[in-house]
Amino acid sequence: MDATDRAIINALQGGFPLCERPYAAAAADLGLAESDLIARLERLLADKVLTRFGPLFNADAMGGGFLLAAMKIPPADFERVTELVNAHPEVAHNYAREHAFNMWFVLGAEKPERIEQTIAAIEAETGYPVHRMPKLDEFFIDARFAA
Repeated sequence: MDATDRAIINALQGGFPLCERPYAAAAADLGLAESDLIARLERLLADKVLTRFGPLFNADAMGGGFLLAAMKIPPADFERVTELVNAHPEVAHNYAREHAFNMWFVLGAEKPERIEQTIAAIEAETGYPVHRMPKLDEFFIDARFAA
């Protein structure tokens, strides 16, 4: 990452312009051309410096549901279960971990009851229990970089 990449990451964490040409507006604030900003974001994503670029929605505040879940999956069955879990549109992302609970994923849904329906479907499809990790507290964290 160079100083411009760090400036982009710092600037875009706290908000993104809501206008007809948001990339052009964000680029102008950074002293860049719109095409340069877009190319840099694409490169940061391709290089896996950024894992995603997009809005974060508070599903609970919008009347929906959100839950961190974990499963204990035998290594020999991990790939099959991963495909089944990830097939659900409610699964936002899924991570393998070196732990007894070796599969962790986040569920997000428009309606809270859809979370339990999805968990029931995953348990029925995979044959393994899903352990619910409800949010107790919420923390907001940024990653800021010195230019």
